[in-house]
Amino acid sequence: MTEPTHDNPRDAVEPGVAASAPVDDRGLTATARAALEHLPVALAVLGHLFTRAGHEIALVGGPVRDAFLGVAPHDLDLTTSARPEETERILTQWGDTTWDVGKDFGTIGARRGETVVEVTTYRTEAYEVGSRKPTVSYGDTLTGDLSRRDFTVNAMALRLPDLELVDPHEGLADLEAGVLRTPVGAVQSFDDDPLRIMRAARFASQLGFDVEMDVMDAMEEMAPRLGIVSAERIRAELERLLTSRWPRRGLELMVHTGVADVVLPEVASLRETVDEHRRHKDVYEHTLTVLEQAMDLETGPEGPVPAPDLVLRLAALLHDIGKPATRRFLPDGTVTFHGHDHVGARMAARRLRALRFDKQTVKDVSRLVELHLRFHGYADAAWSDSAVRRYVTDAGPLLERLHRLTRADVTTRNRRKAAMLSHAYDDLEARIAALSRQEELDAIRPELDGGQIMAELGLEPGPVVGEAYHFLLDLRMEKGPVGPEAARQALRSWWAARR
Repeated sequence: MTEPTHDNPRDAVEPGVAASAPVDDRGLTATARAALEHLPVALAVLGHLFTRAGHEIALVGGPVRDAFLGVAPHDLDLTTSARPEETERILTQWGDTTWDVGKDFGTIGARRGETVVEVTTYRTEAYEVGSRKPTVSYGDTLTGDLSRRDFTVNAMALRLPDLELVDPHEGLADLEAGVLRTPVGAVQSFDDDPLRIMRAARFASQLGFDVEMDVMDAMEEMAPRLGIVSAERIRAELERLLTSRWPRRGLELMVHTGVADVVLPEVASLRETVDEHRRHKDVYEHTLTVLEQAMDLETGPEGPVPAPDLVLRLAALLHDIGKPATRRFLPDGTVTFHGHDHVGARMAARRLRALRFDKQTVKDVSRLVELHLRFHGYADAAWSDSAVRRYVTDAGPLLERLHRLTRADVTTRNRRKAAMLSHAYDDLEARIAALSRQEELDAIRPELDGGQIMAELGLEPGPVVGEAYHFLLDLRMEKGPVGPEAARQALRSWWAARR
């Protein structure tokens, strides 16, 4: 097995923190102190209330990690020695409102003004054999609670109210090194909570970190344990991975360790299309490149496809998954993948439904996969206005995403061919824009609606009205706007011929 290779983009762009950098008597670096200045005063008030009641309380996990990376904490996750009933009592005294996030799991939420916190009792949790839900038992120490966290960079805490660092597993050093390591043995950690296998891939993508070899080995060994985790929880991690800054890192890790065989077997299967005779491109590497190129074409918040766009990224990842099933070697040595767009669309829909994606995401992604090859005939011969209208109508609200997926799908190293395809798509977009100004392409519909069709032909509601509607829609596609009277004449001629 070959390990995934990639540069570490974090080296150039992440704020980072040097573990050997000067720290104050609380263990804080200058970077962390600057980030923590943005914490609300209400958090210190809460810390005093817990300590006066004889309990410990600390900011823990992601907010602490982010502070040392120079990012002001947003989600205020806290852990405490208090049991849930006592936590709820103190939070009721502190906040404007409280709620039960998961009292059976020891978590109570509260709000005071604009400050929202979730407070969880020290705990341990593990999955029983065959169970999809973890069993929870409460712990007694902060160090013990931190030892059950997923990775050392998330196993740091800041005691309230003084923000004193607690780092029993050297998470700060791992943060500086850019590595993911587990507080306890990786196999034990993943056995306790198999979802951590997915979280390893997600954090590799989110933070730009590498994983320790024992973590990678444990991912490979324990991947089948993901079978006991609910599809919804796996989907949530996959979404966060794909919408992170470096999703390729996490996907490579999943494929390399066999995790993708469990979660995204269609993507893992792309490696089967490697052709030692080089009669076609490496579909797996091509797919990862298309994903990165699609990301580069996402826009800012005011643009048509704001980053990160989950639908576009899923479509880029899944656009060629139909190729392994459709690959054919012809007698002359060439290779074909006829129909892989339609086969892939069906496969994408099945996989996304299995992962419990919402219906609209399933519909949009599978439609983009189905349409991703539609443009290629345009590069060979300019389309008629009718063909352009159909392209726009078939894409519907996905047109801007389809533009980006189609452009991203060009990974050829032949500069002349790449330039030709780019020029052809520029021309297609220009024609779409011109026709849109003339005809309102984004709202193409027949010039007579269902009621007008029934009145014209003396019909009652039924399938024949639908046939007439589609006839007029085809007329609109072929001829453009012809006006209501011409549409009526064409409809009457169609009706006479049909009868």
